[in-house]
Amino acid sequence: MLKDLKLNNIFIIDIETVPQKANFDELPTHTQMLWQQKTEYQRKDGQTAESFYEKAGIWAEFGKIVCISIGVFHLERRQIHLRVRSFYDTDEIIVLKQFASLLHKQSKNLQLCAHNGKEFDFPYLCRRLLINNISIPQQLQLYGKKPWEINHLDTMELWKFGDHKNYTSLNLLASILNLPTPKNDIDGSKVRQVYYEHKDLKRIAAYCQNDVITTAQILLRFKGLQIIPAENITLVK
Repeated sequence: MLKDLKLNNIFIIDIETVPQKANFDELPTHTQMLWQQKTEYQRKDGQTAESFYEKAGIWAEFGKIVCISIGVFHLERRQIHLRVRSFYDTDEIIVLKQFASLLHKQSKNLQLCAHNGKEFDFPYLCRRLLINNISIPQQLQLYGKKPWEINHLDTMELWKFGDHKNYTSLNLLASILNLPTPKNDIDGSKVRQVYYEHKDLKRIAAYCQNDVITTAQILLRFKGLQIIPAENITLVK
């Protein structure tokens, strides 16, 4: 039951991903061929594999994680507060090791929450950890676990209410729930450009943190609790 969730046992997370290379031409020939095969049915109207490569960050096989943001609830003077921090670097291994190290220090019963996390964030993290030969933290492991033993929360899944065909973006869900959302100067489609062309990781981290804050507010609504006022949200540097 959502009402029984302990907020201090939840990490709200969000990841930002980009293609592994700035341009399709930078990929080894064999990888170019694999990309063409992988995206054959996604490309439409004669779109080339090269022009479609800007979307490569969506696939863990062809993308990499450049930022992971985490939100942690805590109570202070009977009010709910949220602390948000980010791990970001051009070296994905640094980001993944910092994140994995943090999880290894936490209880194995820690719950991870993300919007569309079960379809994207959680499997993407596991795949990139495995690719980079980094031990997958217990909280992300699914093998051998029964469905009720998996401590993963997904605000999009909660909104589906059993309707598995439904997809609702984080921004749309926040809007229809009339939740205040931090102002972003980019969206997910611009992350690749900001990373490779503008080389502005801090801007990407700010965007990622804002998504964590919005996800946290949505989770509180599902629990029937008041949202967190801006003054109770701390960005940890």
